[in-house]
Amino acid sequence: MTKNELRLLAGFYENELTNKFLHFWLPRCVDTENGGFVNCFDNSGENLISRDKYTWSQGRFVWFFSKLASMEAPIFSAAERANFLALAKHGADFLMRYCLMGEDDWRCVFLMEADGTPKYVDGFDRLDMSVSADCFVVAGLAKYAEITGDMEAYAFAKRLYESVVDRIARNDFQSLPYPLSKQFRSHGIPMIMCSVARDVYFAALKLEADYAETVKAQMAGYSADVLDHFVDENYLLREIITADNKFFSKKLGMHINPGHTIEDVWFHLDAIDVMDCPQWEARRPFVHKVALKALETGWDQELGGILHYASLTGGMPTGDNSGLEDEPMSQQLSGWGDKLWWLHSEALYSTLRCYFESGNEEFKAWHDKVFDYTYETFPNTDPEIREWKQIRERDGKAAEKVVALPVKDPYHIIRNLILIIELLYAQLEKK
Repeated sequence: MTKNELRLLAGFYENELTNKFLHFWLPRCVDTENGGFVNCFDNSGENLISRDKYTWSQGRFVWFFSKLASMEAPIFSAAERANFLALAKHGADFLMRYCLMGEDDWRCVFLMEADGTPKYVDGFDRLDMSVSADCFVVAGLAKYAEITGDMEAYAFAKRLYESVVDRIARNDFQSLPYPLSKQFRSHGIPMIMCSVARDVYFAALKLEADYAETVKAQMAGYSADVLDHFVDENYLLREIITADNKFFSKKLGMHINPGHTIEDVWFHLDAIDVMDCPQWEARRPFVHKVALKALETGWDQELGGILHYASLTGGMPTGDNSGLEDEPMSQQLSGWGDKLWWLHSEALYSTLRCYFESGNEEFKAWHDKVFDYTYETFPNTDPEIREWKQIRERDGKAAEKVVALPVKDPYHIIRNLILIIELLYAQLEKK
């Protein structure tokens, strides 16, 4: 890409971040009365349908406000950065006050009322419904601690992180909204742990250097687990494998989650950067091949866009699933054709990053292809909203569905816009 092309693309994404997403979320997401943030909006963004707070999303808000305050690209003033940091603190304080199951019970509740009171999800009898909620709290507080040097936030993040590591090692954790029988393993667990370990690592590097080496080794383990056990001989990353790390021929084991793969690609590239050694650097071309295979297999050849789930040859997941019909993850596959906001934003970043790392023009072509589909499909044209309609039917028409949580969550898009802008500015500096 020429210097002018880089400038134009950076300008486009800066406008998306500031004039579209931050326009929508600030100040409407900030709960000035109770603390934390509200995001239970409908898909259009027009109506706030609940003031409940999902711990999962609260941690994500803390992460991206902390990241906005410390962006490596010079697009915000000192006053704007200070405001972002104040918002991150606003969320961090709320989480440290309310998110735990008990004073010395280092598990996170999944859902809270507006004032932080733990709340059961209808139809479920436990408060700690998903270890992913814990992970996003760790990530948010670790990022906040890294930026501010706040030792209270760091200590909280570290202790919760160690609790998560222990529970996963003992296979004693919950994984709603995507539960899975213990006879199987989900790619999503080592995937999220690789990402969370990265955030804890950089916080520890600044605040507790000796511990950083421990977390670095854990990050390496989670990354290697995915690349060594979940990726098959065709570079397809299987979403579900058996508990003893085998592929299996039921439909549940013969599908991919293209968005998860495409997102996880840059987690592994970050891990390779952190490891900074020839053995890990040798994995970079392998990860690029995994990215290309996910794009090729996950693309909807008939209607465009990236499928929510796909078979190993593309299109609707198929095959015998006898005996696994009641497995909740099997039931999720019925939404295979949904077009979701978050995975397209992940593809925008991963394709650009892989392009700049490899010089492979296929990645630039994929970025342009995903870009065209994304900006024809998801943006809300209402000038009062401007954000994206996050969930679409397979044909791109608006859909009122719940995917994972009943929230409108800007995390993936804002995070990817930040990372894309930083990536483009870094390329401009090289020109």
